[in-house]
Amino acid sequence: MPRAVPRPCFKLEGDHPLPLAGVDEAGCAPLAGPVVAAAVVLDRERFPRGIDDSKKLSLEAREAIHAKLMVQARCGVGICTVEEIDALNIYWARMLAMARAVEALGFDPAFVLVDGNRCPRWERPSRAIIAGDAKCRSIAAASIVAKVTRDRIMADYAEAHPGYGWERNRGYPTPDHRRALRELGPTPLHRKSFGLVREVLAERAQPSFAFAAE
Repeated sequence: MPRAVPRPCFKLEGDHPLPLAGVDEAGCAPLAGPVVAAAVVLDRERFPRGIDDSKKLSLEAREAIHAKLMVQARCGVGICTVEEIDALNIYWARMLAMARAVEALGFDPAFVLVDGNRCPRWERPSRAIIAGDAKCRSIAAASIVAKVTRDRIMADYAEAHPGYGWERNRGYPTPDHRRALRELGPTPLHRKSFGLVREVLAERAQPSFAFAAE
């Protein structure tokens, strides 16, 4: 029989003091919308079952676990806007969103575990863990909160900017989104510093010449 794939647990978290916050983000790759980070402090005695990397969970499972986390855990959310992404670049916008998420907890955790290979520039005791959302339960919980929060934001934006399919693609560069971007043009929520958006803006800025029939 194939071996079951292990789910995130508290094993890597056990070496660090409590309260411990797990931090992750959602929305680095999309062409549109903000980047959203979450910080989650779990109660080791009372937490939702089934916590896993948000990418491995169905929409229904993410929503169900998110609802329980809002009751059973301390959660903070940090957002970096499209304007900040274009001004800072996506890497530093991601770092800023994660710092804001921890600040949004309303208290200072004793330790912070961050998904990725680097922590934000802060003075907090912290550690970065590559693929942390697949290894650490607190980071996985943060990945769920960040993902659900951002998906809801993009669904709301889809109503104000129909035609781009954000309610389905969440702003990621899927074929339908790329096609709509070229046909409809960029919106104020598109990241102008991203290559494809910058390319479309440049094309639309080119003068068009009309030739009169002879």
